[in-house]
Amino acid sequence: MKIAISGKGGVGKTSLTAWLGDYLARHGEKVWLVDADTALSLGQASGLDRAALPEPLTVRAALIEERIRPAGKGGMMDLDPHVSDLPEVLSAPLPLTGPAHAEQGEKRLLVMGPLTNAGGGCACESNALLKALLAHLVLDRREWVLVDMEAGVEHLGRGTVAHVDALLVVSEPSIRSLETAAEVARMASDLGLQRQVLVINKASKGQAAQMPLLAYLPEQRISMPDLEALRQRQLHSGSVLGLGTQTEEELDRFCEALLQKIEQSANIAK
Repeated sequence: MKIAISGKGGVGKTSLTAWLGDYLARHGEKVWLVDADTALSLGQASGLDRAALPEPLTVRAALIEERIRPAGKGGMMDLDPHVSDLPEVLSAPLPLTGPAHAEQGEKRLLVMGPLTNAGGGCACESNALLKALLAHLVLDRREWVLVDMEAGVEHLGRGTVAHVDALLVVSEPSIRSLETAAEVARMASDLGLQRQVLVINKASKGQAAQMPLLAYLPEQRISMPDLEALRQRQLHSGSVLGLGTQTEEELDRFCEALLQKIEQSANIAK
């Protein structure tokens, strides 16, 4: 299954991606975690040291030039470049944490990087290669793919995740965050992505039960767990994993419930 995770900045998209990826891998799945957020924090959130982070695709100028403007095409852009080898070449393995299971899988991190350069110039070549690589992961691979998208609706607007199976829209219980969530959900619906789940972070039970009536907010909803162990860790580590047995068991229950919500969203989408 291919899942995109989006929402306003700072609402917990990256933590959610790291938790779900680790849960799936510990249950025997091969999982690609794609960091398509300009913050580039998914690797550290998943327990990878900064020194071990793979180089973002968008800064690999020679590779981009080789694939997008190959020799023999007179400098013309190739919008259907060869990318099937790139996931293994560009990615790094991620450690598994949390409760062990009988059949362990694996997870790998692929870092896309920002789609605009520091000078604000055109990023057409890197965007074309990113879109081709994401399309390959989504359409041609039979493994799980989790795409941690940048804040807001930028990637949806470019259509880079138009063919994913489901969208998780993450929001805090604030009107600005929920309005962004509703806009993300609307744009996804326009792209034909109807399987959606609203994930509420940092909400009390009362707030989660009384969401404002905004058009396009997904009907399937779930609250992220409030983790004291994570609050204590945040000032000293970027990892959101390995929070202790009791917390990891709580996260496993949350991920199981989230996957059930995704399955239920398929019925609503029909």
